[in-house]
Amino acid sequence: MNLEQYRKQFANQDDAAPGWEALDARLKEVYGDQEPRHWGTAIPAVLGGPDPIDGISVYECRDGGRDHLHFSTFGYSSLYYDEASVGGEYSQFGFEMTFRLASPLPSSEEPNWVINLLQNLARYVFQTGKVFSHLHWIPANGPIRASSDTDVVGLAFVTDPVLGKIDSPHGAIEFVQAFGLTSAEVEDLKNKRRTCADIVAEQQRENPLLITDLARTSRQV
Repeated sequence: MNLEQYRKQFANQDDAAPGWEALDARLKEVYGDQEPRHWGTAIPAVLGGPDPIDGISVYECRDGGRDHLHFSTFGYSSLYYDEASVGGEYSQFGFEMTFRLASPLPSSEEPNWVINLLQNLARYVFQTGKVFSHLHWIPANGPIRASSDTDVVGLAFVTDPVLGKIDSPHGAIEFVQAFGLTSAEVEDLKNKRRTCADIVAEQQRENPLLITDLARTSRQV
């Protein structure tokens, strides 16, 4: 899409959000008419709000052999009308974050801790300019759910197995999924006994969508 086409399609729309529309379109391809739960921000980041991510949508999913919640962010990429971004190779940081949490459906609790986790990851990216991409990993320096006794204490990052990558009017966007690592996996990574690719391949044999289960321990696949 060139600038002339961009202006023709979006310039006369109030509150045009071409990037947001591209993300919504990809999610609709996967989830059809399912209406997600959505967490927005009272004050968007572009207006000085404290949360860098403007919105997080949560879908119910029964694929991959486990019921789970599928989270997807809106905010790492360029969401709103922006002529300077038209035709770029990548849209802002070039990705959006996803996360799959093993959960009964419908969920028995509000997953507010995941919203906080995703916002905290975004703060790191926005403050440092460092991005997450396929086969990156980080220790969480504690349980990924604060004040819990889960053995999941780190995160690996992979291209979302379903959402993949898309093109938007502002450039390419990859859906990067975070996956919870156990303490033993984090130690193996730190000590270079295994690579992130090794752990991801091992997990995907039984868990192809890399759904994070807070009950998983170091002895479990």
